[in-house]
Amino acid sequence: MFVSENEEYEKIWQDVKTVMPSDSRILITGANGLIASNIVDTLMYFNWRYDLNNQVWALCRNYEKAKKRFASYIDSSQFGIVAQDITQLDIADSCEYIIHAASNAHPLAYSTKPIETMETNLIGTMKVLEYACDKKVKQMVYVSTSEVYGEGHQNSKLKEEEFGSVNTLNPRSCYAESKRCAETLCVCYAKMNDLDVKVVRPGYIYGAQITSENSRADAQFLRNAIERKNIIMKSLGQQRRSYCYVADAVSAILLVLFKGEKVAAYNIANKESEATIAEYAKALADARKIKVIFEVPDEVEKAGYSQVKNSLLDDSKLRDLGWTPHYDLKSGVNQMFYNIDDKSGK
Repeated sequence: MFVSENEEYEKIWQDVKTVMPSDSRILITGANGLIASNIVDTLMYFNWRYDLNNQVWALCRNYEKAKKRFASYIDSSQFGIVAQDITQLDIADSCEYIIHAASNAHPLAYSTKPIETMETNLIGTMKVLEYACDKKVKQMVYVSTSEVYGEGHQNSKLKEEEFGSVNTLNPRSCYAESKRCAETLCVCYAKMNDLDVKVVRPGYIYGAQITSENSRADAQFLRNAIERKNIIMKSLGQQRRSYCYVADAVSAILLVLFKGEKVAAYNIANKESEATIAEYAKALADARKIKVIFEVPDEVEKAGYSQVKNSLLDDSKLRDLGWTPHYDLKSGVNQMFYNIDDKSGK
């Protein structure tokens, strides 16, 4: 359990304290992932620090992994692990709030498990929505992706209503297309069942708890940087991305869940953290005093990579909701490595 105040969580608290519920049950799916696991940590910290007495349910497929990830408070009466495949969701107890973040969320899974990726996003989301309607959940947020915007945009920064094309005959599209469809499922269930559901579309979120399975380029960079090994670039890295530190993403998701407009979508991005992939890699390298080295990818690796050239998101709608990020790229990277080194005792 927590033993002292934490600056990151306190910043999130200042952002959401006026809308946070107490004595409620909150279900977080995909809880072993980067974003969802940090949401779980944040909610448990709020319980400890502000005595909210919320029941936090972490749903994931891998129970042993969750036991290790949430070891510091696994015995808390306010916490529980629900070990289930999201496509076979079966929870008898009701809850008031849902953060649905379960998904294959890295390129290698898209290229090697495209059907599973689509099943998780479509069947899994439908199961969650049916559960939400059956239990009369108060509010739900669906964690989608910025990849739903596709390609071929004219504007430099994408607003929530602007969509490009996705090549449906490319297996790599299994992720973006099923995420698009899952968003529409949310809207349909909201209309037919008066369900209060919102959608968030994260850009490129980074943080200390990146999973070992994550094959995204930024995750590979981070694993090298943690070990103080040179970062290997598989391209020139000239595509521009909207990066966001995970603590800022957590505050955004909680704010949208409790304050966002029904059936509305919100980009999760930070205009102060826009960078090319190469610039992001350099930020990691500079922080760890290592180098960036360029190599050519093999065909299997290429198959999983996003085809989107630039992916800059407009964050104004989220800011209009009252969200203010606390970390630009440099301070976010520094905070991330501080957390990593603090945990490892370095």
